[in-house]
Amino acid sequence: MIKAGIIGATGYAGVELFRILLRHPQVEKIFVSSVSFEGQDIFDVYQNLRGQLGEKCDGKLLTADEVKEKSDILFTALPHGIAEQYADYCVKNGKKLIDLSADFRYGMDEETFKTWYKKSWDFPEVHKESVYGSPEMNRDEIKKARIIGNPGCYVTSATLALMPALKNSLLQTGCIIVDSKSGITGAGRNPSMKNQFCECGESFSAYNVGKHRHQSEIQRNCSLIAGKDVNIVFTPHLLPQNRGILSTIYAPLSDEGLEKIKGENPLAKIREIYTDFYKNEPFVRVLPDGVDPTTRTVRYSNYCDLQVYLVDGGKMLEIVSCLDNMVKGAAGQAVENMNLMYGFDETTAIDFIPPAF
Repeated sequence: MIKAGIIGATGYAGVELFRILLRHPQVEKIFVSSVSFEGQDIFDVYQNLRGQLGEKCDGKLLTADEVKEKSDILFTALPHGIAEQYADYCVKNGKKLIDLSADFRYGMDEETFKTWYKKSWDFPEVHKESVYGSPEMNRDEIKKARIIGNPGCYVTSATLALMPALKNSLLQTGCIIVDSKSGITGAGRNPSMKNQFCECGESFSAYNVGKHRHQSEIQRNCSLIAGKDVNIVFTPHLLPQNRGILSTIYAPLSDEGLEKIKGENPLAKIREIYTDFYKNEPFVRVLPDGVDPTTRTVRYSNYCDLQVYLVDGGKMLEIVSCLDNMVKGAAGQAVENMNLMYGFDETTAIDFIPPAF
């Protein structure tokens, strides 16, 4: 049994993480902090939690220092650039940390982090301890890690969609287009003009075109998977719904890829490549022919649903990827990483069945 702490528990990712940890049989205590609501009870901030905490948590929002001292593992759900200090503390005190910001998503590549996040590292040595927390990419490394950089939500949808094709050299890598749509929770809980109801309700818009920070992370992942540079053009959009990401990815097939799928039914060969690649992955579902992914069928779950299509006369692969940005895109994947780090069954507490409607 372990004691878990959440620093930043009243943001959307933080409270989703709290909801999941409450049902985790190997977590005996949960400690929570919030700068905005310090000293209050978490069930006064989120009324859905009232009467649901049991003996795992008294609900009091503590200071970050109190949480880090009481916990075996820390989850940091904070703005970028803050988690390093807690990771340094954890390494020095025999604890573990999973960060839901971007601070540990770039390995030892400080320059790329600095380019996109406009900040240098304060504790560069601690980055040597970190592992990128995509189970489908780094499961064995995650099991041995003390510090995890939890992937971005858009990034997870794109990476899982492209991984089998890149691993099998099916694609040209000069320009892959990732067109993604996210629910409004992806913008965070702090009010801003873009997430006000009157601005985003009954509306649909692109944002941060050509400059969204997740582009660098998607490109890094794809290049590592392919073993060569991959160029990504990424455009995010805001959907007028609470949660969910749908990514549509367009990638021209390489000559090698065309040769591999040559025959009577090339699409069936691609689907077979994807199905075989993910056959042992508990949270990636490659859908049958004719079934289109929707955000509704992954809501409140840790699943990523994938579908593949051949377009442009069979010369281009189109992949549609769906996941819940708050679960597989954030808190659920964080708990999946915790399960791996402690040797628990990977699906523990995140084996949610998506609601039917």
